[in-house]
Amino acid sequence: MKTDPLIQAAAQALAAGDPLGALKRVALRDDAPALALRGIAMAQLGDLIRAKALVRSAARAFGARHALARARCVVAEAEIALASRDLAWPAKTLADARATLEASGDRANAAHAGYLEVRRLVLIGHIDDAERLLGALDPEPLPPALRAAHELVAAGVALRRLQTAAARVAFARARHAAHEAGIPALIAEVDNASHTLRLPAARLIAGGEARLLLLDEVEALLASDALVVDACRHVVQTGGTVVSLTRRPVLFNLAYQLAEAWPADVPRHTLIAGAFRTKHADDTHRARLRVEMGRLRTMLRAFADVGATRRGFALAPHRGKRVVLLARPVDEAHAAMLALLADGESWSSSALALALGASQRTVQRALDSLAAAGKAQSFGHGRARRWTAPPASGFATTLLLPTPVTLN
Repeated sequence: MKTDPLIQAAAQALAAGDPLGALKRVALRDDAPALALRGIAMAQLGDLIRAKALVRSAARAFGARHALARARCVVAEAEIALASRDLAWPAKTLADARATLEASGDRANAAHAGYLEVRRLVLIGHIDDAERLLGALDPEPLPPALRAAHELVAAGVALRRLQTAAARVAFARARHAAHEAGIPALIAEVDNASHTLRLPAARLIAGGEARLLLLDEVEALLASDALVVDACRHVVQTGGTVVSLTRRPVLFNLAYQLAEAWPADVPRHTLIAGAFRTKHADDTHRARLRVEMGRLRTMLRAFADVGATRRGFALAPHRGKRVVLLARPVDEAHAAMLALLADGESWSSSALALALGASQRTVQRALDSLAAAGKAQSFGHGRARRWTAPPASGFATTLLLPTPVTLN
């Protein structure tokens, strides 16, 4: 097949991060390769709706006889879907395209398809699956831009694991590869992502005092022998023993209050008001408190006792361990949702529901509440409605993301 110099020049411009240069060469052409390149250029410029339409037109124009070109269009559409947070976009379609690319020897685009799937898995909280897929991808033979993408994804997985040393190494490799690629937007993306390690990620409350912690300090705290009541992920842990209270909000509220007051006890009326949301306690509330405290005592018996005192209850860790409370960096009822919205992309309510593991109606109510408070805003109508929020300022959102971090 004869090489088209304009198509080749446009492709090189896109690879170098110059979408305007690519459009100058193919803006007036409607053949399949030009449509595909125009779609990618529009995606790089942020016009995702137009980009999606162009890439789909290119796939149709290539037809069934050009399977490799169609597969590349599928990968481009998947990247546009990820950027527009269309997380329900069919993963099997991307997997089939990746298989076609691998069979045709197009390792670079096959790897790119793999990284898109890893990024999608991280967004919806499937960290184990993301890590397995990432481990099967070898970045060494890839061009610098894709090596940078590999390391960025690896750093993202490490951050969700709270493996800050591994994340720091991955960011350093990503920065080196990005500079080697010479793409300013990619260099900026790496610098922005790595800045997470220098931001406060949580508050440590112990002995009535509070201070901010960086991610590596959080990692060190969770690896210590302290008894940690973790309000970021709703677990109680010490060392390698973790008890999840994510599905037991009343029990976690009680554990939170006990940890916040430790080593002192907490009066019964205070516990009732905090856990049961009532200001007027009666005998039924006091009876329920005894039942819930019994349940909490059972769940924490491996490393602490929940003892009754004359005026209330107190937490007593085994072997003289100290008790600390790991709180969110900011007090916000919808912190997980804001953490997702803070990535700078526009989200649909269905994508947020998928990432949060919640019903779409629950998500919509929360979005309406955030909008009323001026913390989120929407544009578009109906199925095209999207939500955004200002980027998080001054703190890392890693521990606010909805899926608990898996500790090794």
